[in-house]
Amino acid sequence: MASIRDYNVVEQFNSRLEEIRTKLLDQAMGELLNDRVAELCQEHRQYMKSVLGTCFKKCKEDENMFDMIQTFKEDLKEETSSLKEKSAEHLEVVSAIEDKEHHKALLFQRIEKLKKDQAKHRELIQSQNKANKDRLKNLNICKDIFQKHLSLEIRKIQGEKLQFVFRNISRKDPDMVHTFLLQLDAEGVYHIVSCDPPLEKMAHLERRLQETNNFPAFLANVRREFVALHSGAKTA
Repeated sequence: MASIRDYNVVEQFNSRLEEIRTKLLDQAMGELLNDRVAELCQEHRQYMKSVLGTCFKKCKEDENMFDMIQTFKEDLKEETSSLKEKSAEHLEVVSAIEDKEHHKALLFQRIEKLKKDQAKHRELIQSQNKANKDRLKNLNICKDIFQKHLSLEIRKIQGEKLQFVFRNISRKDPDMVHTFLLQLDAEGVYHIVSCDPPLEKMAHLERRLQETNNFPAFLANVRREFVALHSGAKTA
C-alpha cells in the first residue's frame, strides 16, 4: 500500500497507461485510416474507370458527330454545286425563252407592219387603178374626138406605151405623120418618151399635163405646136 501511494510510482503508472492508450489509439486510427484510404482508392479507381468510359464514349460520339458533319458538308457542297449548275441551266433556259419571246414579238410586229403596208399598197393600187381608169376613159374620149375631127390615131406600143399619130397637120402634105410616145409610170404620172418631129415646148407641155392632168388640152396644144412647125407661127 505504501508503494502505491508513492507519488513517483503513480506518475510512472499513468505515463505507462497513456503510452498504451496512445499506441492503441494510433493503431486503431491507422487501421481505420488504411481502411478508409483503401475505400477511397477503390472508389477513385471506379470513378476514374467510369469517367474514362464516359470520356471514351463521348470521344466516340464526337468522332461520329464529326464524321456526320464532314459527310453533311460534302453532301451540302455537292448539292450547292448541283444547284448552281441547275441555276445556270435554268438561267440559260429562261434566257432562251426570253430570246424566243423577243423574236416572236418582233416577228408579230413585222407581220403587222407587212399587213399595214399591204393594206396601204392595195389602197394605193386601187386608187391608181381608179385614176388610170379615169385617165383611160378620158383618153378614149379624146381619142374618139380627135380621131373624128383631127385625124388622130392612137397605137399601143410594147412596154405599156401609147403612140399618138397626127395627120392633116401640113396643108401641103396632109398624110405626113407627126407622133409622140407617151407612158404612164407606177404612180400614174404622164411622161413623154419621144416626139417626132421634136417640139421645143414639149417639156413645158409635159409639166403642164402633170400639173393639171388635162389631157384633151395637152393634145390640142401638141397639135397646135405641130401645126406651128409648118406655118411658122409662134404660139403662146
